[in-house]
Formats: sequence, C-alpha cells, structure tokens
Amino acid sequence: MNKHGQLAEFLQARRGLLHPEDAGLQTYGERRRVPGLRREELAMLAGISAPYYARLEQGQSRNASREVLDAIATALHLDETERAHLHELARAPKRGRAAPRPRPERVPPATSALLLALAGTPALVMGRRSDVLAWNPQGHALFAGHVDPDSPAEPGRRPNMAKLVFLDAHTRELYADWPAKARAVVGNLRLTAGRHPQDSLLAGLVGELTMRSPEFAAMWADHRIVVCDVADYEMHHPSVGILTVTQQTLQSPQGDGPAVVIATATAGSPSATALSLLAHASGPSETAQTRTGARSRPS
Repeated sequence: MNKHGQLAEFLQARRGLLHPEDAGLQTYGERRRVPGLRREELAMLAGISAPYYARLEQGQSRNASREVLDAIATALHLDETERAHLHELARAPKRGRAAPRPRPERVPPATSALLLALAGTPALVMGRRSDVLAWNPQGHALFAGHVDPDSPAEPGRRPNMAKLVFLDAHTRELYADWPAKARAVVGNLRLTAGRHPQDSLLAGLVGELTMRSPEFAAMWADHRIVVCDVADYEMHHPSVGILTVTQQTLQSPQGDGPAVVIATATAGSPSATALSLLAHASGPSETAQTRTGARSRPS
C-alpha cells in the first residue's frame, strides 16, 4: 500500500458512488456508461480544472492544497471523518529509508492498569491491525469464548478481530446485524491504512481478507469510512441469549497505540442482567498479566 495509490483509489471509488442527481446535475435522459459522476463533472463541482483532477485520480499529482482537498471533499459529499481521511491520504510521505518490518505490539502499563480497573465489564485491548493484545475474562467470554483465553499472550497466536468477524462462523452468528459490524471493521482498517501506508503486516491482513472473503473484498473496494467508536449491537450469545450492548472504543486522539474496547448495557435492562450472568459464569477476574502480553518481558 502507498498513500498516493490509496488516494487515487479513494477518489475513483467515491466519485463512482455519487450520482448526477445527488450533485444537482441534469442528465436530460442521456445514457451513461457508468453510474457515477464523470471526472470533468466532479472537477466542475470542486471548482478545479479537469486535467488537474485527473492527475490526482491517477496518482500523478502530490501537491494538492488544503483548499483544493476541501473543495473536492465537499463535491464528493464526504463527512468529517472521510474529509480527514482524504487529507491524510494526500499528505506527502516522509522521505527516508524503507519502513522496517513492524514489531509485535505491546500493551502499555497504563492500558494494562485500565483493563484491571474494568474488572466485571467485558473489555479487550486491540492493536492497530485489530489483533487482540489482551482481554479480561468477561471480554473473552463475550467476544470470543470459543478461542483459547491465553492466546493474546503470544504474538503468533493472537486472535484478530477482523478475521473473526469475516472468517469465523461463531463470531458472525454473534451479531444480529452482521453487515453493520463488518462495515465498521472495514472502515477502521481503512483509516489505519491511511495513517500507516507502509505497514506490511496490515497490507498482508488486507490481502488475506480480500482473498478469503468476497464480502470483505466488496466492502474494501467501495472506500466507505465507517467509524465505530461507539455503536449499539444486538448479540446472540450462546451462553446468555439475546442482548444489546454498546461497544465503545477508547483510543488516543492520534489513532496510534492500542485501543480499549468495552461493552456495556443500559442499567436495569435485561441486557445488563445478561452481562452480569456472563461475568459470573466467566469466573473471578484475573490479573491482566495472566491473559495478556503486558508483562515486562518483550512481546
């Protein structure tokens, strides 16, 4: 992956999703070879020249100003998150040596302490490529009770939530609205790919999912950005039945470092009762070190 290749793909895909009538353009019944806007139409809406916009879509121009990018974002009807993603893709890459192979991610001490403080609440720590770096017993029981609870402690065995969502039948059955969960996973991976275009492990993950899941391939190709910092999901859990939880992702503003994902339910609701039953069934809370790679030793 590289930023300018992603920029070209992003512009092409999002232009293809925007119909002339969405932009207030009259087609007068003409037959169009493709359903989306033409390049010259998008350029006109953005107030820039068609040749210059064509160079952007072809990855040949790397000096688009903030004003031009904002004009293109407005023409494409991008929301705030998508607009920020467009600016990230257009940013000139840093010059220097080739990026080294990424090292296994670790759980910072502060994040490990937070996981301990969340005892009784389903929670997990997820790396930027959606690897599970740690979880508490309740998080394991809710999100992946069929997976070895000790697997996050070893980098080579860590569960990957994107793979579980797209390739694991048990996880697919957990979510009543599986497509919504899947789109959120793809959207977050898109944002990560924009921030870390030279991450070879991330590129490998995207390649594997594209090859093994036609649904992932289709969602990845349309370049939609769906942020799932906070989302409600109805889950069909094999142990406690149907419940609705709010999944929240707590992450640094820069989007770097591990994120903490927690699941809560409305106080006094049947779903809260189900989570309490799940907490009881998963046994007493263990220290973070027993189910994470958060020890002082390298992971």
